[in-house]
Amino acid sequence: MTDTVLAERDGSAGCLRLNRPKALHSLDLSMVRQMTHALLAWRDDPDIRIVLIDHAEGRGFCAGGDVVTIAKALEGKEKAARSFFYEEYRLNHLMYTFPKPGVAFMDGVTMGGGVGIACPCRYRVATERTVFAMPETAIGIFPDVGGGRYLSRLRGRVAQYLALTSARLTGADCKALRLATHYLPSDALAEAKRRIAADPFRVEAILDELSVAPPEAEIMAHLAVIDRCFASDDLVDILACLDAEGDDWAAKTAASIRAKSPTACAVSLRMLVESPKQPHFVDEMRMEYALMVRMIAFPDFAEGVRALLIDKTGDPQWQPQADTDPFFEPLSPIDAWSPL
Repeated sequence: MTDTVLAERDGSAGCLRLNRPKALHSLDLSMVRQMTHALLAWRDDPDIRIVLIDHAEGRGFCAGGDVVTIAKALEGKEKAARSFFYEEYRLNHLMYTFPKPGVAFMDGVTMGGGVGIACPCRYRVATERTVFAMPETAIGIFPDVGGGRYLSRLRGRVAQYLALTSARLTGADCKALRLATHYLPSDALAEAKRRIAADPFRVEAILDELSVAPPEAEIMAHLAVIDRCFASDDLVDILACLDAEGDDWAAKTAASIRAKSPTACAVSLRMLVESPKQPHFVDEMRMEYALMVRMIAFPDFAEGVRALLIDKTGDPQWQPQADTDPFFEPLSPIDAWSPL
């Protein structure tokens, strides 16, 4: 059986290579555990000075968590689904608090769970092949894996735009929004990894030396309308503003939002209000886990996964928008998330 995560040492670097190409390196529970095991082994190892995260062959860096398996596990096995998120969030928290710098090479599809393992890294490298998105509202959940913390710290109202629309960003967009710290051509990545492993104390200088000017970031042309139309934390207001714009971009954006789960959109907007109030990342993850436990039990999750990923009919039948208050209630101490 092929290892789905290759954990190796290269000089002073610990290298985590995702190796599930047919699934665009989407994380399953085994991969989460393999990554956690390697990081715990390297955390106090004086010979490991830096952690590099990349992917094996294919066009995906990490296309998220394996939600198809999770959705199927919900059929009488909700504990299995809870276990995945519980352990994935522990990995996210371990990476966020890791005492050694990380470098994520987002050279390909970087979505959902892929964002969750890239954003904790001090250095995040985008390329011409980067496709970055948080598409969770399309399957009835919300931008998790620390998404509330990462998105809510972006400029203006970009967080609300990304959360509601599942918009795909290019590597140039990521660099412009500071989701990426560096932009390198993909053919320079091997040299970057080799040089960093040999001299990890010069990681920033090495990435600076190999960086190139990215193409024009398309999202920058839309920032004014994004800030204006996504200014409200109410979904109805956002759609009304987009409808009033009267141009193709706004119309397509509104249509994209209307195709998403109304409850997931409402929960996402509220999460982006609540996330900045969380004192520490551990508090963010505790809140997100409680949200996820409620969201995966809500019918829209199973329906979204069915329509978009299993049957691929693209016709999810969403529930009417639900009150968001119950989703944000803390879990009991025995059910609550906790870090490693």
